[in-house]
Parts: sequence; structure tokens; C-alpha cells
Amino acid sequence: MGRVNESELDWETTEREETRFRRKRLGQRAGGEKVGCSLYELPPGASSWPYHYHEGNEEALYVLAGTGRLRTPDGEEPLCPGDYVALPAGEAGGHRVVNDRDDEPLRYLAVSTMEQPDVTVYPDSEKIGVFAGSPPGGSGERTVSGFFPRDAAVDYWEDER
Repeated sequence: MGRVNESELDWETTEREETRFRRKRLGQRAGGEKVGCSLYELPPGASSWPYHYHEGNEEALYVLAGTGRLRTPDGEEPLCPGDYVALPAGEAGGHRVVNDRDDEPLRYLAVSTMEQPDVTVYPDSEKIGVFAGSPPGGSGERTVSGFFPRDAAVDYWEDER
């Protein structure tokens, strides 16, 4: 059994335009292998990762404190403490969390299966991410990874002998 208290972990910070958050990787630090769990904190006016979905991993969110919005394929819906949202693999699980408040942070747990390989799709920018060796959110060494325009394609036999 692995165990960690979030107070023992330092925050990891990501900041890029409207994407701004702090994160603590609880699952990883507790020794989790097949299930990941991170504590996220979005400051007022900030958003989580760009809108995306995973072809190989299911995710879920549980709101601890604060309010905000969740963008899904069906539009936006409010988030408040106690909300649990299941995000299946595939397009139906598309999501982005937004803290639309101007006075308090939004804190939530993000839980995910940690399967690899995985393909992450970013509909707004029409790109895909490919991960093998370590899943998205994992810290292991990846044997294959990269981000590509979704329409970048070559014939199977191109440059093959």
C-alpha cells in the first residue's frame, strides 16, 4: 500500500496564457501504477489543459472547493463542490476546466487510468499527441511521443522498401 499526504508535496506550476494551474501528483507519489490522481488548483480566471480527450484513457473530476465551468462536447456546464464528472475515453470525454470566478481558486481532483500507448486529441487546434512508454501525466521515460497536426498523413508505403 502506498500513501502520501498532499501537504508533503510541492506544487508543480504550469502557466501559458489562459492555461494556469498548480498541480500535485498524488497517485504517482503514493506509488500508483494503473490509476493516476492529481490535485489541481486553478486561480481566478484561469483554465486547465487545452480542450482535449484521450483515445486510450478514461478520466474523472471531483470538485473540492470553488466553482467554475466544464467545457464538454455538449457545451459548458457549471461545476461546484461535490460534483463528480466521469470522462470516458474518446470524443465524448472531451473536456477543459475553467475557473470563471474572480475571487477564489477552484480545487479539484483529476483521476485517470494510466494506460499507454495513448493518443490525445485537441479539437480546437486540430492536433494529436502520441504517447508510448509512459502515459500522459506519467513521469517515466517515453519511447515514443510527439504532437502532430491531425491531418498530417503519409501513405503507409512512403519511403519503405
